[in-house]
This record gives sequence, structure tokens and C-alpha cells, in this order.
Amino acid sequence: MKTPLNVAGAPKAIGPYAQAQIVRLHGGNKMVFTSGQIGLDPATGEIVAGGVKEQCERVFANLAAVLGGAGLSFADAVKTTVYLADMADFAIMNEVYARHLGESLPARTTIAAAGLPKGARVEIDIVAVGRDL
Repeated sequence: MKTPLNVAGAPKAIGPYAQAQIVRLHGGNKMVFTSGQIGLDPATGEIVAGGVKEQCERVFANLAAVLGGAGLSFADAVKTTVYLADMADFAIMNEVYARHLGESLPARTTIAAAGLPKGARVEIDIVAVGRDL
């Protein structure tokens, strides 16, 4: 069974999708699949000012809000996918990523994308697993 999740602390979807889907598993566990988050400020709906570092920080704030809405945190992350508009931004993204996810060490794929929504420099999604309380 799946349940869509939309939280106030992250930007509203810019298309026909939910911010995340919660899948309840047998035994009281759940998986959360977030939609890709870009550096949108939830208050304005615009990309945050600055470069890839500022966008990465906003992406992680958005992801934290979505996971928090499901009762999970970055410690529950098992897989991430990172999309970069330019692989030259890899080192900056990696530094911000390590600060937020370095302790949990989820599996990760990083892809260079020809274009991202709203001209974003980075987009990240997370799969997380946790206990349903």
C-alpha cells in the first residue's frame, strides 16, 4: 500500500506528482521514496540565490522536511540519486552532501543531466527505510 506525502516545509510539486510516496511493509516497516528536490525556496517557489553550494543546502533542507513528514531523517537513507547540470560541480556537491549524509553512507548514483527543472544546478532524491510507529 502506498500513501502520497506532501509537507508544508518543502516546495510544492511543480508537476503532477507528490513530494514522496510512503510504502508500508509487513512488520511495521516503511520505505519512503522522495521525488527529486531542487534548490527551490518553499516560500517563494524560486531557485535560491547563489551557486550550486547554496542550491545543495536548500535541496537538503527540502529533503529533510519531506523525510521529517514521514517520521524519518537522513540517518534512514539507503539510496540517493544526484543529478548535476555540470560535473564540474561534483566536488562542491560532494562537500555539502557529506555534511548531511556522511554518517549514514547511503548508496549513491551521480548523473550529469542535460537539463534540470527551472534551470537548477542540482537535483537529489532519496529512498529511506524506517519503522512505522
